[in-house]
Amino acid sequence: MKRVAVVILNWNGEKLLKEFLPSVVEYIPDYAEIIIADNASNDNSISFLEDNYPHIRIIKNTTNGGFAKGYNDALKQIDHHYIVLLNSDIETPENWIEPVINFMDNHPDVGAAMPKILQYKKKSHFEYAGAGGGFIDRWGYPFCRGRIFNDLEEDFGQYNSNIPIFWASGACMFVRNEVFKELNGFDEFFFAHMEEIDLCWRIQRAGYKVYAIGDSHVYHLGGGTLNKLSPRKTFLNFRNNLLLLTKNDVSRGFWLRLIQKLLLDGIAGVKFLFEGNFNHCIAIIKAHYSFFIHLPRYLKIRKTLHHQLGNNEIKGIYSDSVVRNYFLRKKRVFSEF
Repeated sequence: MKRVAVVILNWNGEKLLKEFLPSVVEYIPDYAEIIIADNASNDNSISFLEDNYPHIRIIKNTTNGGFAKGYNDALKQIDHHYIVLLNSDIETPENWIEPVINFMDNHPDVGAAMPKILQYKKKSHFEYAGAGGGFIDRWGYPFCRGRIFNDLEEDFGQYNSNIPIFWASGACMFVRNEVFKELNGFDEFFFAHMEEIDLCWRIQRAGYKVYAIGDSHVYHLGGGTLNKLSPRKTFLNFRNNLLLLTKNDVSRGFWLRLIQKLLLDGIAGVKFLFEGNFNHCIAIIKAHYSFFIHLPRYLKIRKTLHHQLGNNEIKGIYSDSVVRNYFLRKKRVFSEF
C-alpha cells in the first residue's frame, strides 16, 4: 500500500474533475495514490471517472453529508499513513506534495500541514481559502498570511517560510491518518465551513502542531461548491464559528468574548441590511437561532473535550482584534498584525 492518499471529495463535479484532475494525475508521486470520494452525485461524475480514469479508486458515499461527513465516511475506508484532503477545484503543479510530506516525516509532532494556496485565475496572488496559512483572533475571526478578510496579497515570496499556524485549509490539508482518526475526524454537524478550523484546534489541544509549508503551493479556483455570495454559506460560517468557540475556547474570559462576538455578528447583520443583502441578514439571525438551540449539546461536548484533550500551548491565536485593526486602524496585510 502506498503511504499517501490524495482524497478528492466530489459532488456533481464532473466539470471540475475534467478541468482539474489531469494536473493531479500528472504530478502525483509514485508513493501516493488518488482516491475520489463521491458524495452521492447524480450527474455523470462516476461514469466520467470510470471511462477516463479506470485506475483511480472511487469510494461511493451513500448520501451527500457535506464536506465533513463526506470525508469522515470515506476516510474510514483508507489506511494510508498520510491523507491529503484536496478540493476538486485545485490545480496542482509539479513537486507540490514532496515538501510537505518530507517536512512531516522529519517532524513527527506535526499533525497537519498545508501548502500556500494561490488563485487559479490570478496565480500571482493568494487565494481566500487558506492563503499562506490560517490564524484566528480571540473573538474567533479567522485570517491568513496573505489574506485579511477579503484583501488578498500578491505572493512575492514573503511567506515562503515554514511556520506553525492555527489552522490548515480544508482546500488542501495534509493530515496524519492516525491523528485524524484519534480525534474522530470532522464535526459532521458543521456540514461545511470551519470544520477544518475546529479539527486543527483539537489537533493542537491533543499536543500536535499545525504548519504552513512555504515551499509548496497549489492553485485554487474557489467557490466551486457553495458560492461566497450564498446566504447558506453565511449561515454556516456564522453558526459554525459560534459552535467552534464554544467547543474549544476554554481560556479565561471566554463568556464575555462570546457575548461580544454575538454583538459583532449583529453589527454585521445591520451592515448586510444597509447594503441591501436582506437574505444574508436573515441568515445571521437563523445562525444565532440554530446556535442557541444546539448550545446545550455543545456545552456537553465542551466539557467532554476538556477532559479528553490536554491543556497544551496553542499556536496561531492573535491576542488583539483583527476586526478593530482592519476596519478602524486600516491594517490590510498580515505583516502589519
